[in-house]
Amino acid sequence: MENKKPYGTVLIKASTILDYLAEAPDSSLQAIAKGTGMTASTALKILDTLTLIGYTNKNSDKNYRLGSKFIRYANKSIEEQDLVEATRPYLEQLQDTIDETIHLGILNNEEILYVNKLEAKNQTIRMSSKIGVTRPLYSSAMGKAVLAEFDENQYDTYLTKHPLVPFTEYTITNPLRLKSEIEKVQQSKIAYDDEEMEQDIFCIGAAIVKNNEIIGAFSISMPKYRLTGEIKNQIVAAVKQTKQKIEETLTKK
Repeated sequence: MENKKPYGTVLIKASTILDYLAEAPDSSLQAIAKGTGMTASTALKILDTLTLIGYTNKNSDKNYRLGSKFIRYANKSIEEQDLVEATRPYLEQLQDTIDETIHLGILNNEEILYVNKLEAKNQTIRMSSKIGVTRPLYSSAMGKAVLAEFDENQYDTYLTKHPLVPFTEYTITNPLRLKSEIEKVQQSKIAYDDEEMEQDIFCIGAAIVKNNEIIGAFSISMPKYRLTGEIKNQIVAAVKQTKQKIEETLTKK
């Protein structure tokens, strides 16, 4: 098998410096250079760039440590994994009750980012969604559930930044109609995507909130032809119960 040559050796060197600072914070330039096997001039150039973008910080003694941006990214990743693990038993219980596809998402750059997916066990039709994809807030069930938790200023700012572009003929593109639907979600704590993101797909979602902070959201997705009034009521009741259990668990942590 042919070994692929790394595209940028400077990235490897930057990674080496970050690894070193993770083990030895508040290190001098000379210590970093020696510890990473680089010349001081090379280490300094890389550290200048890392400091500029917030991945490292230099204190008044000219010593370096990991920067706030790097730590924030690391903490965000840990929080996502914690959420996946904390919600897993409750989402699995939900799937035992409602055998449809279940998604878990987080708010990321004013979109919903899928961080977990439980496939339906006994259904032949599979959802095309994947972990790592994003969905707009205004056209997805999880997104609408999150929008309903925004305060008025956050909501208005979101609308000014994100035009309501249609994905299907059913996507809500009228701001007044969307506002009316969001107000209903605020009352019921349940949001719907009625073929607004994908044709023939119906989703029911809810936000996950801890101490008035949006932690994430989850939803059940299914082909619309399987939906009946009775099944819809069963899903809504199950989603509400799951939301309560997850939020109670998170509040105790």
